[in-house]
Amino acid sequence: MKLYEISQNYLQLLDMADQMDQEVFLDTLASIEEAIDDKIEHTAKFIRSLEADVEILKAEEKRLADKRKVLENKISGVKEYLQHEMEFAGIDKVKRPTLTVSIQLNPPSVCVMDESLIPSDYMIPVAPKIDKKAILKALKEGEEIFGCEIQQTRSVRIK
Repeated sequence: MKLYEISQNYLQLLDMADQMDQEVFLDTLASIEEAIDDKIEHTAKFIRSLEADVEILKAEEKRLADKRKVLENKISGVKEYLQHEMEFAGIDKVKRPTLTVSIQLNPPSVCVMDESLIPSDYMIPVAPKIDKKAILKALKEGEEIFGCEIQQTRSVRIK
């Protein structure tokens, strides 16, 4: 069920939208012939339908990511349990026909207890980042900043 009633041409295009190359998609959209006001309305409804699909996909991505996280946590917990049981029993390795379970040393790693005590030789420099909001504010207040100018673009809004 789509959010809006749109013509058959737009419905067919909507069904094929995710399978088409962007250029072919736009050419196909341009080839639909109707009065400009109708075309604008139907295209806007088409956009709304695509936006609704995007929201559904985002929700599904979040649901799947949450489910993945639950399973990863479960795996971690079961591994900790297995390691504890093996260590408690004094077993380092169990070999079976289909798999081998063993406890082994992990590669050495560093544990930093106090970052303030680390010499600067071991710090990774971070590239400076431009504060565009501060620049915009300064430009609006009349300040001249070389290499920058205020730009105002246009875009479609559908209400």
